[in-house]
Amino acid sequence: IGERLGRNARFASLGNGSAAALMGAAGYLISSRSVFLVTFILAIPTLIALSRIREKEIDIAQAHGAVVREVPDKKATSVFALCSKRALLIFAVSMLLFQLANAAMLPLMAGVVTMRSSQWAPVLIAACIIVPQAIVALASPSVGRKAQAWGRRPLLLLAFGALVIRGVLFATVHDPYLLVAVQIFDGITAAVFSVMVPLIVADVAFGSGHFNLAQGIIGTAVGIGASLSTVLAGYVSDKFGSNVAFLGLAGIASLGLLMILLIMPETRRAAPT
Repeated sequence: IGERLGRNARFASLGNGSAAALMGAAGYLISSRSVFLVTFILAIPTLIALSRIREKEIDIAQAHGAVVREVPDKKATSVFALCSKRALLIFAVSMLLFQLANAAMLPLMAGVVTMRSSQWAPVLIAACIIVPQAIVALASPSVGRKAQAWGRRPLLLLAFGALVIRGVLFATVHDPYLLVAVQIFDGITAAVFSVMVPLIVADVAFGSGHFNLAQGIIGTAVGIGASLSTVLAGYVSDKFGSNVAFLGLAGIASLGLLMILLIMPETRRAAPT
C-alpha cells in the first residue's frame, strides 16, 4: 500500500503543480480574477475523471480495512478499541501540531513576497507552489518504498525536521527569489505526509473495518491545527512582525518533532511469513 499511496501522491502533485503554473501564468498575463475562471475550467475534466470510477470494482469491506475472520472479533472491530489506540491518538496530536506550524507558512510568506515584489508576486507565489509539488511528484513513490523498508518514524522525523528548517529560513531569508528555493523543504515535508497520513491510518485501523473513522479523526486534528495556525500566525505577525511569526511556527514544528521522537510508536506491521 505504501508504493500505491506514493504513486497516488505523484499524480496529485502533478495536477497541483500544473494548476499552479497555469493559474500563475493566467494571473500574470491576464488578471488576478482570471485564476477563478481557470479553477472552473479545470473542474470539468475532474468531474469527467470521477465519473469513470467503476463502483463494482471496489471491495467496500476491504477498502475500510476489514479482515475476514472465521469467528467475529467484536473487540478488534469496536469503535472504542480503535479510538483508544495510543498510536492513533499520538499521531492525531502530531498532525495537529504539524498543521498548526505548517498551514500559515505559505500564506504568510505570500504576504511578505507581495510587499517586497508586488509586480512579480503572482509568478513567485506560483513558483513557491510548483517547487514542492515537483519534489512530491519525484519523491513520493520512493517515500512509499522507504516507509516499508525503514518504518514510518524515520520519515516522520525527516518531515518535521524539514518543517523546522523551513520556518527558520523564512524568518532569516529576505530575498523573495531565495524564498522560492526554501520551498524545497516544503516539498520534502509534503512528499512524506502525502504518503504517511493514509499509510499510518491504514496501519492503525487494519483489521477493524473503520479506516474511514480513523482517517476522520486525523482529519479533525488537521482541521483544528490548520484553522488555529492562520489565526495565531496572523495575530503574531501583526503584533511582532513576520520574522517572529515564522520562528514561532518553527518552534511548534519542533514540538511535533519531539513528540514523534519520544513517544510515537512504530506502526509498520511485519510482513507475513
